[in-house]
Amino acid sequence: MSDAPTQADESDIPVTAEKPDSPVGVTGVDHITLIGSNEEDTVEYYRDILGMPLVLRQPNLDDPEATHLFFDAGDGRIITFFVKDDRPSDNRPKRVGMGGVHHLAFSVDGERLAEIAEGLEDAGYGYNEFDRGAFHSLYTRDHNGLTIELAADKFEIPDDRRGEVLAHAQAHRVDAGDEYVKDEHMRAALEELDIPIEEIEIPTTASSGTGGL
Repeated sequence: MSDAPTQADESDIPVTAEKPDSPVGVTGVDHITLIGSNEEDTVEYYRDILGMPLVLRQPNLDDPEATHLFFDAGDGRIITFFVKDDRPSDNRPKRVGMGGVHHLAFSVDGERLAEIAEGLEDAGYGYNEFDRGAFHSLYTRDHNGLTIELAADKFEIPDDRRGEVLAHAQAHRVDAGDEYVKDEHMRAALEELDIPIEEIEIPTTASSGTGGL
């Protein structure tokens, strides 16, 4: 299968799904670890609000006074937190600097987007909704002010072809002179890669969330 053509854009750095010649060559995301507040609030948000099972709890092997919580994000990928009971949660927006975490994005079922938005509101969490071109997203915050994106695909895309599709969509975007990837670029990429074009109907929410962000 040929790869997406390299296109000149704002940068001369090529955008392509082809594996680079690198000394490591990672094979996927194993887990991402963040510094959390306390165990009770962290479990309440990530398990009870986002719906991630708590699959492992053990001491932080580098700091036995802290607890290491492991949550299953739903696709075999794991999100973990270092927590301590004496850390109060703080839901104020965080200022992000170099090396910091801007936001975490999790996949959700697009057909349930309005239902998900309603559930966030019922639980006291505000949200904002945006059409991001390649996908549709709700943005909210966790109990410690970290921005959480709930992203819904607009098209059925095999997990192992996602990079290919985005790289081809990027090429079509550049050729069209558009600022960001749009639905038509995604359709063109899927057609070019002989992937069936199956659109997902995403109901938009009635508002941007009572609390906003």
